[in-house]
Amino acid sequence: MSEERRKGYHGTGPGAITPDGCAVEVWERLPVGDEPEVIARAAPAGASILELGCGAGRVTHPLVGRGFAVTAVDESAEMLARIRGARTVRSPIEGLDLGERFDVVLLGSFLVHAGDPEVRRGLLRCCLRHVAPGGAVLIQREGAGWHSGLPRERRIGDGLSRVVSAEPAGPGVNSVHVEYVFPDARWTQTFLSRPLTPDAFERALAECGLRVDSYLTADGTWARAVPLG
Repeated sequence: MSEERRKGYHGTGPGAITPDGCAVEVWERLPVGDEPEVIARAAPAGASILELGCGAGRVTHPLVGRGFAVTAVDESAEMLARIRGARTVRSPIEGLDLGERFDVVLLGSFLVHAGDPEVRRGLLRCCLRHVAPGGAVLIQREGAGWHSGLPRERRIGDGLSRVVSAEPAGPGVNSVHVEYVFPDARWTQTFLSRPLTPDAFERALAECGLRVDSYLTADGTWARAVPLG
């Protein structure tokens, strides 16, 4: 079963494909990286976390295991069906309004690089709408040069993730094509991504009422943001 696609996003391969072209089975197979450690260092013990774009729970489950109270949001019912131990909410992020505030709002998976600036604004305004006074928004950014030096690949378990190309698809936005190759199956995903320099990233946040408080990793791929004022 596949859900209605977002414009400019596409995926192929066995099983369910989400609106942004993600294959649910791929996201079940992807190993978790250092995301839970980065988040845990920046969040108070036992904090309430709103995870926007949780996928199949790759980051959700380690956070739940660390004692955080996670509300996991995704627009894909197929992804949410894989979540265990967290409250789940099915919704596009841009229109989400739970009427609640959280200690930490998490915007991972490079979602801030949405190809459409209006979508990006919707994502960031959702973060601002849901962060509690004194709380923080944790945002994952693409690394420097992520759209160059392609193709680029890395091993993921018994498979490979290969970023094949990033081709211009409009002013300031690229269409990125990725392959996931495993011994038993192959998937592809094509999505839109807008590279953001650190200055452009900080201006985008300020436009939506947020400011960078600190960068959480040496490469600047994780930022802690707080409301302006």
